[in-house]
Amino acid sequence: MNKISDQLSVQVFGGPTALIDYGGLRLLTDPTFDEPGYYGRPDGRPGLTKTAPASIAPADLGRVDAVLLSHDEHPDNLDHSGRKLLADIPLTLTTPSGAGRLGGTAKGLATWETIELTRPDGGAVTVTAAPALHGPEGAEKVSGDVTGFVLTGQGLPRVYVSGDNASLDAVRQVADRFGPIDTAVLFAGAPRLKPVFDGALLVLDSALAAEATRILGARTVVPVHMDSWEHFTEGRDDVVAAFTAAGLADRLRLG
Repeated sequence: MNKISDQLSVQVFGGPTALIDYGGLRLLTDPTFDEPGYYGRPDGRPGLTKTAPASIAPADLGRVDAVLLSHDEHPDNLDHSGRKLLADIPLTLTTPSGAGRLGGTAKGLATWETIELTRPDGGAVTVTAAPALHGPEGAEKVSGDVTGFVLTGQGLPRVYVSGDNASLDAVRQVADRFGPIDTAVLFAGAPRLKPVFDGALLVLDSALAAEATRILGARTVVPVHMDSWEHFTEGRDDVVAAFTAAGLADRLRLG
């Protein structure tokens, strides 16, 4: 567990899945708990292969107050076990289109829309939907809508969860509204699928994650989404190397 302060800790379980304890609330990102295997697509587009299991089972998570789901359409962000888990969680925050597909307790947030969650001590956490782009410019038509999140609250650090975002312009928008960020949970891994967007990045690579850290003025960075899937082309060592080259290695908190 990365205990960053008395009000913030982050546990990383593999892929994009992490449990953020924030002001007493327990917030789970993109739940993926299936065993390794191949996920085909009925439309004939390239499937995805999971190469390693999560480091925890859903039954061992304990209480989860809400899910922060960047998007629901790809199994490396929401798999079968993750979908099943959503039924037992009071709230899932995601894109408006995703909430429409998921139903149940899912609530869609448009970019910059906010919702307040009640903390155990009676205070509030504000969750703001942040812009994200899952691939190069114009990717939405193929990859679908994606969202990030910013967490704020009185006496709490500012936390940015990027979701599956490949755009530094989106990061700059977050920095303009909320910077400097205290802790950034950055989805990285440089995922690529050669037939999709000619192999362009679908999410940040390690060097772009380091640049995003600089843009945000982030004091602490917890990288996720950099292991457990075959189409992730960079991993932990690449992240460390990129942050070291950028003079930012002291900001990394690796799970």
